[in-house]
Amino acid sequence: MKIGEVAQQAGVSIDTVRFYEQRGVLPPAARRPSGYRDYDPSTVGRIQLARRMQSVGLSLEEIIDALSAHDTGQATCASEGWRLDAALDRVDTKLAELKALRRQIVATRTACARGRCTLAARAD
Repeated sequence: MKIGEVAQQAGVSIDTVRFYEQRGVLPPAARRPSGYRDYDPSTVGRIQLARRMQSVGLSLEEIIDALSAHDTGQATCASEGWRLDAALDRVDTKLAELKALRRQIVATRTACARGRCTLAARAD
């Protein structure tokens, strides 16, 4: 399959296919005599799997590592659950940071409404 076909069927851009190949998400494609890449049809499924992993919060490095485990036959739901736990921890941390930021914004807004704005520039 040509790169454009792979990209279209996987729902990504040609640049994404190239990027995934450069980073090791995809194995290097064979080359036609003309020099064009020639992808195996299974490439589409691999890209779609990588995108599903990304959609649940896995980083690119985690995706590459998970696909490597998958390729060697060592990946199971039990052995890979820790990746989802790590993604969930990152989301929980970000939520806590956002909640703290929200509290700070509300407090600052309340102070401003009471005439004690901490954001106004003071000329002393």
